[in-house]
Amino acid sequence: MEPVVTVGLDGSPESLAAARWAADEAERRKLTLRLLHAWPLLVPEPAHVPAEMDQNYGRWRNLHPAGAEHQTRHPPRPVPGPRHAHHAQHALLRAAAESEMTVLGSRGLVPVESYFLGDISMPIVARADGPVVLVRAGTGGRGPHPAPAPAAEGGVVVALKLHGSCDHLLEFAFTTAAARGVPLRAVNGQSLPVAAYTPWGVDHDVAEEIALDARKQLDQILRPWRDRFPHVEVDDGIVLESPAKAVVGAAQGAGLLVVGRRKHHPAPASHLGSVAQAAIHHARCPVAVVPHT
Repeated sequence: MEPVVTVGLDGSPESLAAARWAADEAERRKLTLRLLHAWPLLVPEPAHVPAEMDQNYGRWRNLHPAGAEHQTRHPPRPVPGPRHAHHAQHALLRAAAESEMTVLGSRGLVPVESYFLGDISMPIVARADGPVVLVRAGTGGRGPHPAPAPAAEGGVVVALKLHGSCDHLLEFAFTTAAARGVPLRAVNGQSLPVAAYTPWGVDHDVAEEIALDARKQLDQILRPWRDRFPHVEVDDGIVLESPAKAVVGAAQGAGLLVVGRRKHHPAPASHLGSVAQAAIHHARCPVAVVPHT
């Protein structure tokens, strides 16, 4: 099967912003963009009737704005437009298993209120076999038509643990940075142990020892990837605070934040790790959640 980037559409401004982001990413990677809209049928699908008499037709039309816009902006690339009359989660999970990445929209509230995701996005993030990218429509206002997300700017930030496999995570992050021609920043957060605190503050010797040891481990993890992607500028950082805070802080001004999710976790979204949860709910840039073992 031809490699594709799948974007889930529901006709909302958020999903249209996701379609724009996915179209640009598909163009960078020379992949085909697939627009997917799935829902339960309002009535059994009729055969051999005009479109205007089909009660489901209004939902089919939600594909048209994104498809037309992509064909205008990226005419050389074909845009398949599958329409699935299935439960949305089932259709998206099946499509995600066949895609290089799946892109979904996130609903935005005003900045101080963070934001929430719809009933579909979080189960897909928690269960998809491949990377899922969540794209916000913008924070320009409370109205029903949020401002479009700005064009991707800034580098790629990847959140790394120092133990366990992270090859899938790093492959996605380095490939994305290389395709965009932007720097990659690898971040690891280290919460200081109780022993590092004294009555007058943090024991700097203990903190420096922890940071030095973590930096050595991070350098070992990154070394083979630096060799594999010599043209990608790589910066690494150890931040002595909780991993979640460190990652969200590092993502300010980034074009994409990449975080991991362990594949063996159960399906409910509550089993996403604390870093992935924080990234999804607080990072202002698009967030890619990459499953790994």
